[in-house]
Formats: sequence, C-alpha cells, structure tokens
Amino acid sequence: MVRPCVVRRAWYVGLLLLVPVLLHAQDVIGIPVGETPPAVTLENLNGDSVALSQWIGKKPVIVEFWATWCPICAELLPRMEAAQRKYGDRAAFLVVAVAVNQSKNSVRRHLERDPMPFTFLWDGNGAAVRAFQAPSTSYIAVMDAKGRVVYTGVGEDQDIEAAIERAVGAARGAKSH
Repeated sequence: MVRPCVVRRAWYVGLLLLVPVLLHAQDVIGIPVGETPPAVTLENLNGDSVALSQWIGKKPVIVEFWATWCPICAELLPRMEAAQRKYGDRAAFLVVAVAVNQSKNSVRRHLERDPMPFTFLWDGNGAAVRAFQAPSTSYIAVMDAKGRVVYTGVGEDQDIEAAIERAVGAARGAKSH
C-alpha cells in the first residue's frame, strides 16, 4: 500500500521539476528585479549560522537554489562552473541546498563524491526560499554590489555569464562615478 506522505512527496518533487518549464516564459520569476532580498540567516554544512549579508551588499552575488536530486541543476552546473572560473574573483557564488527530499548529510556526501567550487548553504527552514520567492530548484538570483537583484531565472539554459556581467558591470560603473 502506498502511503499518502509518499504520494504527496512524489507530487511535490514532480511539481518542482515542472515549475521551471512553466515559468520559463514569464517575465517575473521569484523576487522582482530591482528589489533587495530581506536579511536571511542560513547554516553552512557544518551547522554554523551564516548570514547572507556577509556577501549581499558587499560584492556581486549569484545564488542558486539547488538539490542533489535535481536534474536541471546538474544540467546548469557547467554554466555555473564556467562563470565561477571567469568571475569568481569579482563575485560570490552561493548555492542554497533546499530541504526537500535531502538532508544536510546527503548534501555533504554528494559533495564528497562530486566536489563543486561554490559556497554551499543549508536552508533547513525555507527562510531563503521565502526571501527570494524561489519557485523551484535551478532558480538563480543575481545581485549587484549594492544588493539589488539584477537577474532571476530558472532552467538549464540560463545565460549565467551575461547575468553576472550585468552585476559586475553595475559595480564597475558605480566605482567610476
């Protein structure tokens, strides 16, 4: 007999995978461009509290909402890694592991097998998901050095380099005034 919680969980995972496709054609995805996300404190994978404000508002930041089980996140990974190689000295790359069908331990084990060059944070209570209005995994928000959102998107075909260039370019423009 299938338990109701298993059906609900399968439905939720299916919805998380389908939402990027449905939202791809919409203009506003998640937190609106031009807004500053509210202050959020998450955990690192060791359980220590980490405030996003240690990055946001200090330099350009890219935040990806991610899960070990997300095939779209895996498809997005080469673009994220390429952007990190190109802009890693000028922008912070944060990956927020959502607490849906994974645990902090499963994230740690995944990263031991498949290391990634980003700062990983754990959103155990959904605070970052709510603050960024993240509709699904593979959701990305890019903020400029002042902490304002300059880009949001979902899916594997996002032009991450162009989004980060917008944030880095805004920071360059602010320094030249």
